[in-house]
Parts: sequence; C-alpha cells; structure tokens
Amino acid sequence: MLARVHARARAKAGRVATAAGAAVLTGGLFTDSLTGPGIAAAVTTAGLGLATNIKILKAPSSAKATAIAVYAAPHAGTALLLVGERLAPAGGVTLLVQASVVAVWTGATWFIRPGRLARELVDEAVLQEIAAATKEPEEKAAAAEVAVDQADPDESAAARWWREEFAGEGGIAPGTVLLEHQRVSEECVAVIVGSAQRGTPVPDIAKPRLSAHLDVPEELIEIGPVPGRGAGVRLLVIGPRPKPAEIEKTAGSDEEVWKEIAATAMPGVELIEANTYAIRKELT
Repeated sequence: MLARVHARARAKAGRVATAAGAAVLTGGLFTDSLTGPGIAAAVTTAGLGLATNIKILKAPSSAKATAIAVYAAPHAGTALLLVGERLAPAGGVTLLVQASVVAVWTGATWFIRPGRLARELVDEAVLQEIAAATKEPEEKAAAAEVAVDQADPDESAAARWWREEFAGEGGIAPGTVLLEHQRVSEECVAVIVGSAQRGTPVPDIAKPRLSAHLDVPEELIEIGPVPGRGAGVRLLVIGPRPKPAEIEKTAGSDEEVWKEIAATAMPGVELIEANTYAIRKELT
C-alpha cells in the first residue's frame, strides 16, 4: 500500500515537473531572463530527484549509470534548450523551430516518463542478477545429477572410493581403476589396479604419496607386476605380510581367499608369508 502511494506521488511530481519545464522553455522563447533561473531549477530538480530515489542510487553497477542518464535526460535537455533559446538569432522561422523543439521535448517527457523508465531499467537489472545468481547453483546441481547418472551402477563401493580418492586428476594414481581387492590378513590387503584406458600400461604410482595418504610406512607397501599378466595391471600389497606361523593359523580363511585371488588375477602366485597391520577401513 505504501509503495503504491509513493509511486503515485512520484508520478504526480513528474507530471508537475514536466509542465513546469514546458512553461519555462516556452517563456524562454520570449525573454532571456528565464535562462539562468531555469537552468538552476533543472539542475536542482535533477539532483533532488536522484538524491531521494534510493532505487536508482542502489542499482546494480550494470544499470546504474544508464538509469541515472535516463532520469537526468529531460533536465539536461531543459538546460540545453534554454541556452539554445538565448543564443538563437531572432526571427520568425527561428522562433517556430524553437517552439517545435519545445513541443517535442514536452511530448516525449510526458509520454516516456524518464523517471519511471529509469526505475524499470533498475528492476530489470536486479531480476537479471537474481537469475544469474540462482542459475549457477542450478547448473552445478544439474552437472552433479549428470555425473551421478553417468556413474557405473555396478561399481563397487571400494572401486568408487579408489576412483574418487586416488584416480582423479592430480591424484596419487590418475588414470587407474580398482579391479580387485582382498584382505590377506587382518592388517594386510592386496589390491589389483588396472589402467583406465585399455591397451596402455598402468601409470606410475608414487609410493611416498600413497604412504603419506594411507599413513602406512613405505616399507610396508609393495607395488609390482601381476604374475602372468601384462603391464596393464599392477599388484599393490599394503601392510605387513603374514608370517608363516600365522598362515597356518589362518589356513582355513585368509589363505583360501588368497588362493581365489591367485586363481583369477595372479595365476601361479603362492602365499608364502603374511603379516598384520591396521589398514584404512575404506579398503576393507
């Protein structure tokens, strides 16, 4: 309600200012005494109008200068026309041309209403900024949805963990995928990784970075070939290998699991010894 009353008051003030400007310009056609006061009144009116128009003063930077120029255009036009009327040579034709210009100024200002147009420009700029601010999160959410849709539904939790934490750009093992992983003992894990691009060798995996990331001593990390397989796969043994005495104790569990790995990915590999070491739960 208050905004509507305020808008009506501005509209009436604009109409009154337009009528006053037309009267001053018309009087300036016949006397030079109105030139100075008329210019001062135009400048003062423009300054007061802008000073009280918070919307324009707080407009986005992309539209602020344009809105101010549009708002001040009729006032600047009044000042220029007053100067032109004073400098124009006397004569009937000149007077007729000047009167026509005054009529055009009056009609354009009355119908275009520069003050309202300036505020509309500000409103449009604000809406564009809001749209731009909300568009970016929406695009990110859409990109995330696409990424989720493109994810392999058959990908295991361990493979996804390896991809997100190790195989990304700039990661410890970029361009690799986790093929198999199995616990050898309570503190030892065997991991088989392959190249993400078929027909290319597994990129070098920096043992110091892997050690730092897993918080496992370097001497407890072994990276080597998979017996019977090409350079497109690599075997990582993380943690201390079980000792022979421990192998006997676990012959009915971990040893059988290790044999399953050997039968599929490491033919000809025999488990000789194993140790135990606490390993990150993501690999378990």
